[in-house]
Amino acid sequence: MKYQKNINTKIGTISIIEENRKIIAIQIKDEKQQGAVLKETPLLKETEKQLTDYLEGKIKSFNVPLNLKGTEFMKKVWTALQDIPYGETRTYEEIAKSIGNPKAARAVGMANHVNPIPILIPCHRVIGKNGKLVGYALGIEKKQFLLELEKRGRD
Repeated sequence: MKYQKNINTKIGTISIIEENRKIIAIQIKDEKQQGAVLKETPLLKETEKQLTDYLEGKIKSFNVPLNLKGTEFMKKVWTALQDIPYGETRTYEEIAKSIGNPKAARAVGMANHVNPIPILIPCHRVIGKNGKLVGYALGIEKKQFLLELEKRGRD
């Protein structure tokens, strides 16, 4: 069974979706996901607390169970993203190298774009080779906000 909770945050309404006691999606929109029941579960409540604390600069990492749904390549990329320290960035090329596929920078970008659990899987920490903020499914302004939040939290 899928459950969903919507929360209002500094970056907009976030929908958290749980299935089989694991988080499967984070969306920045106030829409009911198909097949999900709007209900507060202990996991959704804890995820809300951690997201709120993160956005207020109180925590730097998340500790909730995730269920990554994608290809093996995507899962490798998403796992590598979770290894990027808070307040730091990596390029698409660096992520590609870290997963043993140095020529897959574009594919890393596509995996980032379809990351179903943004923020918890910090795809916002991946930037272009030239240091520019490029591509973010939630919007560049949200990527910039999250990176600045983390930069302040690191200082």
